[in-house]
Amino acid sequence: MNQRVFFFDLLRCVAAVAVIAIHVLAPYRHELGVISFSDWATAVSVNGVSRWAVPVFIMISGALLLTDTRPFNFKYYVQRRLGKVLVPFVVWSLFYVYLSGWTATGFDVSVSQQVLRDSLTHETYYHLGFFYYFIPLYLLIPFFQIFVRYVDDTTLFATVGLWLLCTTMFLFSIDGPWSNQYFLYSGYLLLGYVLYQKIPLTSAAVSAIALLGIVALIATVGMVIYGSLEAGEYTVGRWLSYKTLNTVLAASMVFMVCRFYGERLSGKARKVVGFVSTYSLGIYILHPIFLWPMKNFGWYQGHSAWVIPLWIVLSGAGSLGLSWLIARSAKTRWLLP
Repeated sequence: MNQRVFFFDLLRCVAAVAVIAIHVLAPYRHELGVISFSDWATAVSVNGVSRWAVPVFIMISGALLLTDTRPFNFKYYVQRRLGKVLVPFVVWSLFYVYLSGWTATGFDVSVSQQVLRDSLTHETYYHLGFFYYFIPLYLLIPFFQIFVRYVDDTTLFATVGLWLLCTTMFLFSIDGPWSNQYFLYSGYLLLGYVLYQKIPLTSAAVSAIALLGIVALIATVGMVIYGSLEAGEYTVGRWLSYKTLNTVLAASMVFMVCRFYGERLSGKARKVVGFVSTYSLGIYILHPIFLWPMKNFGWYQGHSAWVIPLWIVLSGAGSLGLSWLIARSAKTRWLLP
């Protein structure tokens, strides 16, 4: 458990970039018929091929934490695992309560007050919704650790297969008890463990999973564009949900491709990836600060094909630099777990 596995660093990097991309393209999504079709379709396509980002973060946690064979220590777990994420989440939620009141025309305290009142059930800023379902998953991890330790592979694969069936039913709006969001998100923990520990790292296995992932991405983009054109407005159904089979397949593809090729990167690339990975959660938490002027002052005029990459770089570099500065001091580094 103490040996660093490099491909996890690579996964964190690509997932962080994908998350930023999802948030950068937001102003374009509802502009069907307002901007050119190619402009709109480019943004929607980027959105469709990036939805695996959040699930990959959950899969990393599952792969690492469920592999841990050390005896469970409740005090350590609460302080070092749950507390390390929960406390910074509360602090940053309060910061974004304040930021939510700011627009290009000034500060509206009533907006911040309303956001604060709703904070127990709704994120204070658009990117923090991840923590509302990620933090509760920490309560399940000790039980999953016991589960994977004592069941055989047949039971483990059957459990994951049943979960995949549930994500398929959810995609096609066949709802029931299996539609519970915490159940659907929790499956990513087991999936990460299975892909890390139980799937052989062979060209055939990676190619098969990659093929399924590519088909899923094509289907996702195609269904969103087709459905929107049919409706005459931007509509996604459940194709962009994090809890559906298409997203599961795409996330599995990214996980296995990074696992297969990650260790082959050169020394310089490893240093860059390792540095970015160290601050990946900081990038996730801080990048909306650098997107605030883009969205509030309308600094996204231009074709999405170049505006989106530009703001990914600007907000990514800004949040990376700010994360590095915060981590330099012992008084502030606890803010970014």
